[in-house]
Amino acid sequence: MRVICLVPSLTETLIECGVKVVGRTRFCIHPRERVADIQRVGGTKGVDWGKCRALKPDLVVFDREENIKEMAESCPFPWVATHIRSVADLAPELARLAKATESSELAKHADDWQQISNSKSLQQPSFSSLPGLLQPLHDSGGFERIEYIIWRDPWMAVGPTTFIGSMLAQLGFADLLAKHHENYPVLDERAMQRDDTFYLFSSEPYRFLRYHDELIDQGFNGAIVDGEVYSWFGIRSYRALNHYLNNSLD
Repeated sequence: MRVICLVPSLTETLIECGVKVVGRTRFCIHPRERVADIQRVGGTKGVDWGKCRALKPDLVVFDREENIKEMAESCPFPWVATHIRSVADLAPELARLAKATESSELAKHADDWQQISNSKSLQQPSFSSLPGLLQPLHDSGGFERIEYIIWRDPWMAVGPTTFIGSMLAQLGFADLLAKHHENYPVLDERAMQRDDTFYLFSSEPYRFLRYHDELIDQGFNGAIVDGEVYSWFGIRSYRALNHYLNNSLD
């Protein structure tokens, strides 16, 4: 089966599970050594169906959170759209995708996610061993909350009902994650740098790694983390989460 995937994290997952991906977005950058030979046909919000037609796909893969409705409505080929908003969504949605792509390896990966979803979150999670830690900042201890930051100017965070929020909950931080009602709230700059808060600055979409020294100078507690670990649903987030949970239980 020849598949065009317009969801970066699912492109990586499909390739790792042996599905023949013949088209991708320019944001589908993993696995790096294998995507270079796969035709780029657009982005996550727009696609060139002419380029796709030349690839003779049997199936096009969308996700309702990553892509826009108009892309599916204009798609001239058979398509499937996942809807992944949390860790709990992955097993059923990947199982559905496995059936559509006729992939037994992807079906097994769906089973792996079901085991993760069924497992209890940690009772005593560790800040210092969180998956995807890239650069530490200050650590004054005694933290009562976590704030996951994705942008600045203005400062933007994530809420508990996002996929990132569900990842942190699975890691055992559900009670500590800042209780925002919006998925991606804009924060009042005057409320930043709270002494009781451990800040996780994501490496994407904002490149906080470039501002590591500045964040230290500003006195932030926390760390810069690999945003792909927390937001790329599929095999990348599974490997990080599974490794963390297994090591924490040893």
